Amino acid sequence: MKMTRFALSLLAAAALAGCSTAVKLDEPAPVETRPVTQTAPTNSSASAQPTIESKVQTVDLGAQLTAAVASQRVVYFDLDSYTVKDEFRGLVEAHAKRLNNDRKIALSLEGHTDERGGREYNLALGQKRAEAVAKSLGLLGVGAAQVEAVSFGKERPAVQGSDEAAWAKNRRVELKDK
Repeated sequence: MKMTRFALSLLAAAALAGCSTAVKLDEPAPVETRPVTQTAPTNSSASAQPTIESKVQTVDLGAQLTAAVASQRVVYFDLDSYTVKDEFRGLVEAHAKRLNNDRKIALSLEGHTDERGGREYNLALGQKRAEAVAKSLGLLGVGAAQVEAVSFGKERPAVQGSDEAAWAKNRRVELKDK
């Protein structure tokens, strides 16, 4: 028992001795400062050093984003629907990145329908489709001033015909630069 007390008191003394050399937290840490020297370029050919040219090429993000969406300009819809399908999410996101990169770019979202249904119904459905794409872009940060939803209804078919293949190609929203 006496041995245990002796060992514990020895351990406590060692711990206190270690604490006495600890860094105080309320004192600021030393900061190393170095003078900044700048030398002006000289035109003397005797003291001229060879210049190192950077091999890093500049990247035009706007051009890359424009090229990425060049072939992705149409969102297709199901019959009597204005819900943007999941398969077109990547297309909408690519356009959103482009529009968010350059706030001066604007799109016209042209809603279209197939030939079935009345004129007024198809104009309203084409407008809802265009607005659905505009809302999707807006949820991705695109400003409302950058997109304009327009409906053409069944007036401008992409494909002539009265079969399901033609109708499927006509139920669309085209994303066109203004």
